[in-house]
Amino acid sequence: MKGFVHSTESFGSADGPGVRFLIFLNGCKLRCKFCHNPDTWAKQEYEEMEAADVLKKALRYKEYWGEKGGITVSGGEPLLQPEFVLELFQLAKKEGVNTCLDTSGNPYLHELSEEMTEKIMEYTDLVMLDIKHIDEAQHIELTGQTGKNILEFATKLSDMGQRLWIRHVLVPGVNDSEEYLRGLREFIDTLKTVERVDVLPYHTLGVFKWKELGIPYQLEGVEPPTKESVDKAREILGAV
Repeated sequence: MKGFVHSTESFGSADGPGVRFLIFLNGCKLRCKFCHNPDTWAKQEYEEMEAADVLKKALRYKEYWGEKGGITVSGGEPLLQPEFVLELFQLAKKEGVNTCLDTSGNPYLHELSEEMTEKIMEYTDLVMLDIKHIDEAQHIELTGQTGKNILEFATKLSDMGQRLWIRHVLVPGVNDSEEYLRGLREFIDTLKTVERVDVLPYHTLGVFKWKELGIPYQLEGVEPPTKESVDKAREILGAV
């Protein structure tokens, strides 16, 4: 099984437990206004790789992972290539490798069926799920896509007993109001398997990519959130 691989990183420390080998897959249907990897949206610049070759590359660094580390598949949106993720994780588990999936959940019930979801989760140790906005209308405004199936995806994983970390990018004036944050907290509280919530402050480090790609950056002028705003969000969401 071949996948469209945008890039890899040998030593990730913020994408799952421990030290991890990161695999960024190409392609994403969300158009998040704060995206720092717009270069992964279109299937243009990528390397077509066999799952076995990707794992072989990752295993070169296994001695550095320790007890908690392993591989994390991210993107773009990895679940647009579910068959590739499934094969990669199956091979990884044969080698005793910890597997983590970093996803928006956007393909669920579209490119990703319930059946395939269940198959992938058999070989997934942890899912890091990025919830962009709890309000449906605002989610569409922010990402160009519905968020209803993403919430259904979270509930599906919880009901399956799948370990979850929830991630939320805090964007001033977009999703940082107390109303939205408390709504998100209420939803998170319905999930049974959330081990951790991360509030990720919005930043502008990826803006140069938008300019290089000739795409107008729609959050021009929006500054990163203040420490007080981030602390408040973390308190409301019960974040680490």
